[in-house]
Amino acid sequence: MQNLFSTYKIKNLELKNRVVMPPMCQYSVEKKDGIANDWHYLHYVSRAVGGTGFIIVEMTDVEPDGRITDYDLGLWSDEQIPALAKIVEAVHSHGAKIGIQIAHAGRKAEDAAEPVAPSAIPFDENSKTPRALTTEEVKGMVEKFRLAVRRAVQAGFDAIEIHGAHGYLIHQFHSPLTNKRDDEYGQDLTKFGREVIEAAKAEMPADMPLIMRISAREYVEGGYGIEESIEFSKAYKEAGADVFDISSGGEGKIAAWGRPGTHAAYQVPLARQIKEALQVPVMAVGRLDDPILANAVIGNEEADLVQVGRGMLRNPYWTLEAAKKLRKENIVPKQYEAGF
Repeated sequence: MQNLFSTYKIKNLELKNRVVMPPMCQYSVEKKDGIANDWHYLHYVSRAVGGTGFIIVEMTDVEPDGRITDYDLGLWSDEQIPALAKIVEAVHSHGAKIGIQIAHAGRKAEDAAEPVAPSAIPFDENSKTPRALTTEEVKGMVEKFRLAVRRAVQAGFDAIEIHGAHGYLIHQFHSPLTNKRDDEYGQDLTKFGREVIEAAKAEMPADMPLIMRISAREYVEGGYGIEESIEFSKAYKEAGADVFDISSGGEGKIAAWGRPGTHAAYQVPLARQIKEALQVPVMAVGRLDDPILANAVIGNEEADLVQVGRGMLRNPYWTLEAAKKLRKENIVPKQYEAGF
């Protein structure tokens, strides 16, 4: 039977276990040049030492004004490749695999002088009103995603994740709440996301998996739900998405009636429904820090991979301790055996 420490393979991505470190922004690029530094190196490599099977580098942006803040990572320049390649090499040396999340914040780019978006609708009353992208600028944005993916492949990453969740640019295009366009990108809300996926796949080796992160439910009045997200995910699957990373929310001020759950595994049902409807591998996330619970999600075949976010921020060796608690094979590095 499958469990948290079963191996997993999708295309050429072979994982030693089902534990994933999800992308979590560190806001630590002090020079504001988008280049990973010592903090990022230690942050990611320590989780590889800690037994994590698959690590996804935080939201990495396709242009300077696509960052949430100026302290975020970027891949809009070849100068940003070497620091990431160094992280990839070190993670591999400790037996883990590593992907990277490619993104654009759209209207949620806090430090951009003039954020851009599908339509000129601000995130909230405290946010700047974005400028609506022209049709040609949207096509240019697809090209920026393509070039960022090319650089990620050059850096040696094992997989690419496209960020289509949490109210960022691709989410803004496929949500009726934020896309009020009357051009081709408004007539077909999945067109931008599909073109990004297709552009990314054109730059990736054929056997490298592409992961699509989505918000499977919006928590605002008039927002879409699981039925709608299943439909747009079908379009993304057809465009070339191999795995879906299932989260939710992030689109705007939460209405009281739509507030997300705070209980453990509250997003797992969304992952399960996407998995069943599309017959694709999925990653679950959201308060899965208890190893017994995380193991159950895999054992019950609700998801193929489990992401541990806050738990891994607190403890880079979460996976080692989970193996001990679940009485799985000893995966502790020999240097740390005395501690376990």
